[in-house]
Formats: sequence, structure tokens, C-alpha cells
Amino acid sequence: MLPARVEIGQRHKQGDEANSRARWNTPRSDVRNGMSYASRMAASFALTSVMTVAVLVTVVTVVWGGVFTDYTRDNMTEIAQLAAQRLAEAYEADGEWTTEFLASVADSSLVSDDTGMQVADKDGTILYDDSWPAAAIAAEVRRSQENEEAADAGAAEADAGEAEGSAPEGSATVEDPAPADGADPEGDAGDAASSEGSADEGDDNEQAHSLTSSAPTDASASVTRDIVLSDGTVVGQVRLWVLGSDALLSRADTAFRERTFNAMFFAAIIAVAISLIIGFLVSRMLTNPLRRITGTAKQIRDGDLSARTGLRGDDEIDRLGETFDEMATSLEKDLKHERRITSDVAHELRTPLMAMLATVEAMQDGVLPADDEHLETVASETRRLSRLVQQMLDLSRMENRTAPLKLEPVDIVPFVQRIVDSQQQLFQARDLRLRFADDTQGRPATIEVDPDMITQAVINLLSNAMRYTPEGGWVVASVSGDRRYIMISVKDTGIGIAKEDLSRIFGRFWRADASRAREAGGLGVGLSVTKQIVERHHGFISVESELEKGTTFTIHLPREATPEASSSTIEH
Repeated sequence: MLPARVEIGQRHKQGDEANSRARWNTPRSDVRNGMSYASRMAASFALTSVMTVAVLVTVVTVVWGGVFTDYTRDNMTEIAQLAAQRLAEAYEADGEWTTEFLASVADSSLVSDDTGMQVADKDGTILYDDSWPAAAIAAEVRRSQENEEAADAGAAEADAGEAEGSAPEGSATVEDPAPADGADPEGDAGDAASSEGSADEGDDNEQAHSLTSSAPTDASASVTRDIVLSDGTVVGQVRLWVLGSDALLSRADTAFRERTFNAMFFAAIIAVAISLIIGFLVSRMLTNPLRRITGTAKQIRDGDLSARTGLRGDDEIDRLGETFDEMATSLEKDLKHERRITSDVAHELRTPLMAMLATVEAMQDGVLPADDEHLETVASETRRLSRLVQQMLDLSRMENRTAPLKLEPVDIVPFVQRIVDSQQQLFQARDLRLRFADDTQGRPATIEVDPDMITQAVINLLSNAMRYTPEGGWVVASVSGDRRYIMISVKDTGIGIAKEDLSRIFGRFWRADASRAREAGGLGVGLSVTKQIVERHHGFISVESELEKGTTFTIHLPREATPEASSSTIEH
């Protein structure tokens, strides 16, 4: 049996080595192929216009088409009613219709050229139809005329015969013997001719009325009206339709409908073109400030921290530009502060280090004795260096919220008074007068705070006042309150702060007078630490200052403590 071997970790190790590889490159110019925002906006406007026009055309076609069909039917119904009235009037006058009269009605201005007409009697026999061949209708008209002439001639012969029968009997002579059967040969011939003519006429009428009608059979394609006399008797029907159309649309109606649809089509094209133009212009108007913001961001990315968009306005994009400029300004200030603190920290660290190095080397070379005085110089510089590092560490902990907040009830009035008492000697050594004032007017001033942090905040304000107040000046620390806050104020009669510097005094490493602050031993982080402490207690700091008259810092601490959100920073 072969031995089994299991290797654990090798594959995972190879995977970890592969996953540990990473790439990074410096920013490069953004050259991207694709549709721009302006083009997409214009296309969106055009697509919206096309969809709107499509919906509008569909609705108009369906609704307007139905209305137009009803209009043409009503128009044709009115024409049929007028034709029926005219035929009824002719029937009441003559007792019948002749083909010539029916043809004249069909050719009159009452019925248009592209409208067909069919007339039938009360029995349904078609008397006239526009779909019959024109030659048959003309022959029918001629036969009608010949029949009328024949009827007139027969009436004249009958009148002559009656005149001959009324002559005297004596004068009557018989020229020709009567036929054997007593019949008149001419009468027989006339009867025969009449019979033959009647037969021919019957054949012609049968041939004329046996023509096939091509009128539409669908009721929706034609209009039928009864021919009603004045006494209410129905003597026939008249039927109208449009030649070559199943929708009762005449040539004029069809031309009007086509012109209407053509106008809608051109209107749709114009609407889409206008939408494209408007979309392009609107998109350019929207993208111009965005391009300015993008260009400014690239300038800042490339190191030009002074670049600004310059956008001002009330809409969302202008407010975005203003916010971007404010962010760029804040970033520029922070970077300048960082550069400044690099220089300041280097100078602050170099000063005590150089002093210690010079003192130690002098003592080593025997230039200075290694006595208590020179050792105290080294110790003081060491303490200064330690204090500098401690302030930077405190600020880092406050910003990262790694320092735990230990809340407990504290009566602020005696608490602040003890701090003021502990600082009296330092102020007296600088020829400054420090005093405490209780402005609570007997109202309770006990709130939940972290005593150590609030002590540090008050001392920072007192130290700041001490550095910038000239000899013989006053510093007053007071406690007051209202319904929501307990206020701790530190007022001095110092040099004051310029109006344009008030918004920057709580920034990291900011100092109004760098040389004076450095000589006084300040690093410029005290107010920033104080701000972080007060904000962790959900309060705020207000500042009032006037040049050459003094400054007042006021800490506002809420009476009701709010639990602090847990920090995601892990303290090691």
C-alpha cells in the first residue's frame, strides 16, 4: 500500500501570494469614447418627442378618423334625403319617372360626379343605376323619347278617326270591299306593327333592366332613403354611394384627409427637430457648469489648489459649485496648515534640541560646569519638548475619538473656580489679574461631563488668554446658564483677533501671530483640542473679539447629556 501524504497550507500560501499583488498608477488624462451627456440629453428629448407624436397621431387617427367618417356619412345622408325629396316632387307632378329625368338628377349639382345613384320603384325594380354602362342609359333615354312620340302620334290618329265617323251616312261610299272576315287590312297591319313594336320594346326593356349593378352591397358603404310622397306613400328608394370607395369618402374628402395626415407628418418632423435643438441647448446649459467643476477638480488634482469654479446661483448645480469651491478652499487651508505645521514642528523641536545639545557639549568640553543651573536648562528644554509631544498626542486622540469619555455629574461653579485658583500663580508671575465670577444667580449648574477633559479645555482657554494679554491686563472666568446650556466664559483684555481670522482660529496649528505664539511657547493646537473636547460633549464654542480690546471665548455645554456614538477606531 502506498503511503498517503497530506499537505496543508501550501495551496493557500500560493493563493495568498497571488492575492498580495497590487497595481497603482498616477492619474492619467481621461480620454473616453462614447456618447456625451449633451448627446444623450438631446436623444432623450428627441425620443420623448417621437413617442409623444406617435401617441398623438394614433389617438388623432382613431378619434378623428371616426369623426370624419361620421361626418361624411351624415353629408351623404343629407344629399340622399334631398334627392329623395326631388324625386318625390317629380313623381307627384308626373306620376312616374323617366330615365331622362333620373339621369338629369344624377348629373345635377345635387349629386357630385364621384357619387353613384340608384333609383328603384316600390317593388324593388331598379329604374336607374349609375353603374350601368353609359350606352345602355342613352338607349333607354332614346327609347323613352320614341315612346312618347309614338304615343302622341297614336293620339292624333285617334282624333282623326273620330272626325270621319261623324260624317253624313248618305255621303258615305264604299270604295273597297271589306275583307272576307270583316277585318280592316290596314288595322290588321297596324295591329301587327303595334304588336311587333310592343314586342321589340318589351325585349329592349328586358335587356335594359337585366343589366348587372356594381353598386356596393355593404350597408356601411352606401346610404339609402325612401322616396315618400306628401301623403306618406312610399313609391321607391334612392341609394347613394361613392364611386371607387367603401367609406363614403369623395375625392374632396379623400384629398382633405390626405392633406391633414401630411400636415401631421410634417408637424411631427418639425416637433422632433425642435426637440433635438432644445435638448441640445438644454444639455449644453446643464453640462457647462458640470464641465467647469470637472475641469477645476482636475486642476486641483494636478496640484493647482487655487482653482475655483466660480459658480454662484440658487439652483442645485450652482450650489454644487459653491460647495465644491468651499471644499477646495478648506482643502487648500488644510494643506497650507500642514505645510506650516511641518515647519513649526521642525522649529519647535529643533529649538529645545539645539539648546540641550549646546549645553551638553559645553559641559563635555569643560566650557560650562555640570552644575544644577545648567542641568536645569537641559531639564526645562526636555519638559518643553515633552509638552509639545503631549499636545500633539492629545489632539490626535481627540480627533480619532480614542480617548474614552468618562461622564459624571459635576457642579460647574465650584469646578471652574478650583481651576481658576490653581492658575493664579501663573497669572501673577506675568503681572496679570485673574478672577472668577458666578453669574448663575443661584440656579443649579450640575451637568454630566468628563472632568479631566473639561479641565483641559478651560486651562487651554486660560493659557491662550494669558499668552495674548499684555502685562497689567485682566482675565475673567465666569459661569452662567439658561434653560438648555451651562456656559463657561473666559474674557481677556488682550490684543484681540481680526474679523477675518475668527473662522480659522479652531483649525489645527493655526496661530494669528506665529512669532509671538512661538515665543510664548504655544504650538497652535490648544483651541483645536478644546473644540474637539466640547464637541464630544455635544456642545459648541462661541467667540467674540475686537482688536486691541480683547476676546471672549464661551463654552456651551448642554444640560442634558447625550450618549456618545461608539467609535469605530480600535485603540491599541
